[in-house]
Amino acid sequence: MGVTTKRFNEKVKRNAERFPEDFMFQLGADEYEGLTRQFGTSKPGRGGRRYVPYVFTEHGALMTANVLNSPRAVEASVQVIRAFVKMRNLIASNAELSAKISNLEKKYDAQFKVVFDAIKKLMLPPTKPNRDIGFVSKKK
Repeated sequence: MGVTTKRFNEKVKRNAERFPEDFMFQLGADEYEGLTRQFGTSKPGRGGRRYVPYVFTEHGALMTANVLNSPRAVEASVQVIRAFVKMRNLIASNAELSAKISNLEKKYDAQFKVVFDAIKKLMLPPTKPNRDIGFVSKKK
């Protein structure tokens, strides 16, 4: 957002009352360690992060834009709000569709069970198989 991490952290600490536990929290040492292994960041003391980072919930992300108050932060908060509204609308429409299908199932007999089962499968989010990370040799 056009602000260094150090300045960002200073602003957050100066405005701590705006960030209750359900807006922001600090990762545990084991969680942070898992992230550093996953993303390959440098180890503490070797030029990398020396403190466990803060994590923001959706409300905390919006509050950071209020704390920073720069044009880029305002733009980011507008985009965040739009993204969350869109996500909530998708969740709500999916819930409405599920309720309508349940009502139809109760109304019609077993001959439509196959159709309803197929629709329910189509409503589930796609599952991707996890790929192995790293170089994979073709030789076995």
